[in-house]
Amino acid sequence: MSKPQSFFHLHLISDATGETLLAAGRAASAQYKDTRAIEHIYPLIRTEKQLAKVLEEIDAEPGIVLYTVVDKDLAASIDQRCAAMGLPCVSVLEPVLTVFQSYLGAPAGRRVGAQHVLDAEYFRRIDALNFTMDHDDGQLPTDIEEADVVLIGISRTSKTPTSIYLANRGIKTANIPIVLGVPVPDSLLTAKRPLIVGLVATAERISHVRQNRLLGTTTTFDAQNYIDRAAISDELSYARQICTRHNWPMIDVSRRSIEETAAAIVALRGRTR
Repeated sequence: MSKPQSFFHLHLISDATGETLLAAGRAASAQYKDTRAIEHIYPLIRTEKQLAKVLEEIDAEPGIVLYTVVDKDLAASIDQRCAAMGLPCVSVLEPVLTVFQSYLGAPAGRRVGAQHVLDAEYFRRIDALNFTMDHDDGQLPTDIEEADVVLIGISRTSKTPTSIYLANRGIKTANIPIVLGVPVPDSLLTAKRPLIVGLVATAERISHVRQNRLLGTTTTFDAQNYIDRAAISDELSYARQICTRHNWPMIDVSRRSIEETAAAIVALRGRTR
């Protein structure tokens, strides 16, 4: 018998967007399967007046407090008020900055939102996102050579979300669906620059995902064949044959999150380079 799920308040205070805190908080929360965090996110907190309002809300709904605030006075205020309220409080970046300072022999510049500067890397990610959206689901196959990565696979193997995740890391990603009996585009066969990766999964997993995608389909759509496991097995066999014939690596996404699939692709890029 599973334990009843309990809840707790998780307060995330950031002087920037709060993305770093959110990732850290969710990574820690995921280790407690019977407990769920009620997230309270307070981004762009940069003045004592803003902080005072946040601390009032925390006092009303006490819980764990995580923060990324580079201003030492604001950080001290958070520590002092949390101590007075008897709440656990952690500066997520401070231990990391301490290690960097010790190794590099210089203090951190403590720039608010430094990771979001509009530099060349930022615009590279935007360019990658635009490319990926333009080349989703087999669009513009003649431009495949410009991609860094091309993902292929049958319907519902997480091609699009994985492509977007990779693009957010600055990797231009196209994705092309594999349809039983339909040859892949010639441009894919002649491409030299991109890493081509096949995404596969178990027939059971794909059938389950497809069942949840049937709403909104047209009356002429063959829903029964779409979720039939035998038919899906044939599609997967065809996809594997294509990848094997052209020596393209395959990743089974059945039990992988989007992040894990993307990490495996990044590792493949490193090895193929």
